[in-house]
Amino acid sequence: QVQLEETGGGLVQEGGSLRLSCTASGRTFSRDTMGWFRQAPGREREFVVSITYSGVTSYADSVKDRFTISRENANSRVYLQMSNVRQEDTAVYYCALSMGGTPWRAQEMYTYWGQGTQVTVSS
Repeated sequence: QVQLEETGGGLVQEGGSLRLSCTASGRTFSRDTMGWFRQAPGREREFVVSITYSGVTSYADSVKDRFTISRENANSRVYLQMSNVRQEDTAVYYCALSMGGTPWRAQEMYTYWGQGTQVTVSS
């Protein structure tokens, strides 16, 4: 059974940085696409960024040049480095796994999801 666990969320000041981690278990990690999504209060869950097993990435315009995704296939981990955060980045962040080699943006392309980790940006 595939499980995804996110860690690293918390409270951060506007303009600060935070790194989220996601660890996958139960599946050979290296051939999958990994994605980060987020859901702010009162809003629908939205795409943030994705990365294929070969390192091809796709970013939402709202986080481009501020967030960076990376992965360690040997450790079955994917990271989201968040920099220059804004109050509108406040959300629950979810890690997701897609069994394919394209940096999907669509949520329906992801089969497995973590429970999410809260990120709160304060002024």
